[in-house]
Amino acid sequence: MNDEMLKKYAELIVKVGLNIQPGQRLLIRLTPLEAAPLVHAVADYAYQAGARLVDVQWRDEELILSRFKYAPRDSFDEIAQYRMDGLVQHLEKGDALLSIHAANPDLLNGQDPELVATMMQAYQKALLPASSLIMRDAINWLVVGYPAKAWATKIFPDVDPDTAVEKLWEAMLHICRLDRDDPVAAWQEHNAKLKAVSAYLNEKRYTALKYSAPGTDFTVGLPEGHIWKGAESVSAAGIRFMANIPTEEVFTMPHKDRADGVVTASKPLNYGGSLIENFSLTFKDGKVVAVKAEKGEDTLRKLVEMDDGSCRLGEVALVPFSSPISQSGLLFYNTLFDENAASHLALGRAYKFTMEGGTEMTDDEFAAHGGNFSLTHVDFMVGNDKMDVDGITADGKREPVMRRGEWAFEV
Repeated sequence: MNDEMLKKYAELIVKVGLNIQPGQRLLIRLTPLEAAPLVHAVADYAYQAGARLVDVQWRDEELILSRFKYAPRDSFDEIAQYRMDGLVQHLEKGDALLSIHAANPDLLNGQDPELVATMMQAYQKALLPASSLIMRDAINWLVVGYPAKAWATKIFPDVDPDTAVEKLWEAMLHICRLDRDDPVAAWQEHNAKLKAVSAYLNEKRYTALKYSAPGTDFTVGLPEGHIWKGAESVSAAGIRFMANIPTEEVFTMPHKDRADGVVTASKPLNYGGSLIENFSLTFKDGKVVAVKAEKGEDTLRKLVEMDDGSCRLGEVALVPFSSPISQSGLLFYNTLFDENAASHLALGRAYKFTMEGGTEMTDDEFAAHGGNFSLTHVDFMVGNDKMDVDGITADGKREPVMRRGEWAFEV
C-alpha cells in the first residue's frame, strides 16, 4: 500500500462510501491505532469535501485484553457511557459516521464465555440509541477494513507479520476495486448491477425463500412489503451512500416468526473476539431451538439467549459464489469481508428501511409487520457453491433464484 493507493482508498471512502456533504461533521470510530495513516488521508479528503470537523474514537485491543486478565469479574457490565452519549449527539445532528474494522479474531479466545457475553450485552444495550438511528439510515454511514497485523497474521499464518500485512493489502486492493484505473467509476458500475438485482427480486414479491445445501434444509418467510436493497442507500437527509465497502450482497428482512429447518454455517463467525466454528442452527416458527458448534458453542448459545429477539432473524442476504471476495479463496475471519463472500443470515434486529414505510413505524408497528427487534445484529455465512435457493410465490410455486451459489436469472 503506497501513498497513491492509500489516497485512492480514502477518496473512495469519502466520495462513494460516505458521500460527505459540505457542512457535515465526520466521526471515525472503532479505529485501530495502526489505521492512523488511513484516518489522516480520510480527514484530508473529508475537509476538502467541506466537512466542518473530523474526530476519531480509537480502539486499543490490548486494553480489552488487559480487562479480561485483571478487571474485577463483576465489572463487565460497565461501559464508557460518555462515548455512547457523544455518538448519539453526533448522529442526531445528521453528521456522517465511519467505522474502521480490523479486529484480531483470536483476541478473546480462551476467555470466559460468560464474561464475553456480559460485555457484549452491556455494549449492545448502551449502543441501542445510536444503532437504532444507524439501522434506519438516519445518517450516511460506512464500515471499511484496515489490515492490522494481528488480523493479517490470522489470515496468513505462514509468513512474517509485515509480509502478512502486505498480502492482505494486496487482497483488499482487488476486492475493493482500488486496482482499477478509476475506482469511483468502478463502484458506480457495481452499484448499478446490485440495484438491478434488487429491482428484479422486488418485482417478484416472493413470500419465502427455500435454501438447500449439504447440512442445510431451511425455509424463511418474507413479510408483505419487504424491500430488497443492494449497495447504495439514502439517508434521511437524502444523501446517497454505501454502508459497506466492500459489498456484494442484496438483502432484505425476513419475517421474524417464519423460519423453519436447519441451516449450517459455511464460514466461522468472529463474535466479540471469539471464534465460533463449524456450527448449525435449527429453527422452528422463527426461533432458534437448537445450536451445535465444534468450537465456541457456549458463546453461540449466549448470543441466541441475549434477549427475546437474538434467537430470531433480522436479515437475509444473497451473494453469488463468484464474488471477488469468494474468488480470492481467503477466509478473512471478519464479517465485513466474509459476509460478502457468501449468502448470509443475521440473528437479531431487522433494518427498518427494508420494509415499506418501516422507518416511520414504531417498534410495535414494525413487529406487527414481521420485523424483529433485538439489542444485537450478527451476520453469519451460509452460502457456498453447492447451495440452491428457490423463491416461493404467493400461489405456492417455486422459482429458481440461485443454483450452485450463482444467480439463476439475468438482469
